[in-house]
Amino acid sequence: MSTTVSFEIPREVLRASRMTEDDLRRELALHLFEEEKLSFGKARALAEMSVWDFQKLLGSRGLPVHYDAESYENDRETLTWLGRI
Repeated sequence: MSTTVSFEIPREVLRASRMTEDDLRRELALHLFEEEKLSFGKARALAEMSVWDFQKLLGSRGLPVHYDAESYENDRETLTWLGRI
């Protein structure tokens, strides 16, 4: 079973950051991935980007893809949950 968690971000914060909601989502995904709190697959899903586009984004920021057996298993779970395997 899947659940979605929502939270509100005041418009003033978005305006002050000069970011869109999509930009903020991507920044959060990048940060959580860099801190190894999310696997590549989960961070990519949070960013709502294709695999290729998320890899390009990581590359443009100089962030390496840390991909180990646990990340692979997390991605398999995500793909199973999405019905892609």
